[in-house]
Amino acid sequence: MQKKKIKEILQGKVDDKVTAHGWVRTVRDQKTFTFIEINDGSTLKNLQVVMDGNVPNLATGASLIVHGHLVESPGKNQSVELRASEVHVIGTCDPAKYPLQKKRHSFEYLRTIAHLRPRTNTQGAVMRVRNALSFATHLFFQQRGFLYLQTPVITGSDCEGGGEMFRVSTLEKPTDDPSKDFFGKKTYLTVSGQLEAEIMACALSDVYTFGPTFRAENSNTSRHLAEFWMIEPEMAFADLKSDMKCAEEYLKFCVSYALEHCAEDLEFFDKFIEQGLLVRLQNVVDSPFAHIPYTEAIEILKKAPKTFEFPVNWGTDLQSEHERYLAEEYCKKPVILTDYPASIKAFYMRSNPDGKTVAAMDILVPKIGEIIGGSQREERLDVLEKKIEDFRLNKQDYWWYLELREYGSVPHAGFGLGFERLVLFVTGMENIRDAIAFPRFPGHAEF
Repeated sequence: MQKKKIKEILQGKVDDKVTAHGWVRTVRDQKTFTFIEINDGSTLKNLQVVMDGNVPNLATGASLIVHGHLVESPGKNQSVELRASEVHVIGTCDPAKYPLQKKRHSFEYLRTIAHLRPRTNTQGAVMRVRNALSFATHLFFQQRGFLYLQTPVITGSDCEGGGEMFRVSTLEKPTDDPSKDFFGKKTYLTVSGQLEAEIMACALSDVYTFGPTFRAENSNTSRHLAEFWMIEPEMAFADLKSDMKCAEEYLKFCVSYALEHCAEDLEFFDKFIEQGLLVRLQNVVDSPFAHIPYTEAIEILKKAPKTFEFPVNWGTDLQSEHERYLAEEYCKKPVILTDYPASIKAFYMRSNPDGKTVAAMDILVPKIGEIIGGSQREERLDVLEKKIEDFRLNKQDYWWYLELREYGSVPHAGFGLGFERLVLFVTGMENIRDAIAFPRFPGHAEF
């Protein structure tokens, strides 16, 4: 008999013979029969199993294989249940030790048992939504002719220019001569695949990366991780307007895909995590994003009828409280901010004619703040050389990046999206550590 997931079994018909595999969620022993609810992670719903008598070593957390046939269920939550003819306990579970006995645990506690938390309703639903958003990402770009590429995890370049990078070394002491290291120079875990994506875009036109990135920022906020996944498309023969259009269409596509394919899980999040989630997500799909230049946004924030913890002035970077105000209260929908001061943005962003701002854009969304950051890249060799000097970067480290501007340079643009922030946005979860299976943050790399 072909193995079926519980999600498929629950859609079966009365009298279907099936074999179910899963882990026990609850056991209720009656005098002459036993009710067992099992789950295999394919759906939020459990499969109710009814069997005569009882089975030794059967407890919450144990793994089972059950043979039987489907019968009509008298319960309200399912149309069918499994009448068992055979129940085999594959892996026992000591109920006195099993840490998921209670129906509800705090998310903080569940992070301490990351090896077991996928068995909870919430984390299982997060992972299914994350899976759907991953698939939607590839679907979106593949349908539009982008090529998927894998950029290096180990790099000698600092894309962001911030210096908060994890060193990769085989030297006993970090102060030893870098020329004697494995790669003959200082190398790091990448903070972005953008620079390498630009190389490929300047030959293949439209490309995207989807991989892990790393930041050695000693941050313990609910929005930051030391290891996270980034989606970074790069488009040749494209300007900032094209970049913004692609980014907005991408977000709408992902949210729409999740609404269609993860309805059960999103209804769960709407009920238990964030009331109004479904309305908020549908609004993203249905409404055009707002567009505000940075300079105008500063004036809006200065006139806002509320007091911010961090003051705003032209030339300062926006904080999360500012971003969320613009998206949640002022625009009440996603907003794209453009034309930021050059001094607070990366060296590779194209300078605007005013000499003060760059062709950059950030997409701000309710609940999260910034979810996408992008720009038109600086394609003019002389301007880029000057920027590298101004940012006090080692010009020799970017020799290949500069040569792209010598040999057939073209206008090009791209953006980066922190995938875990997208998961937070779509699920309504509050902490980014709950948007990834094994979160990495200061002091925590156990699992």
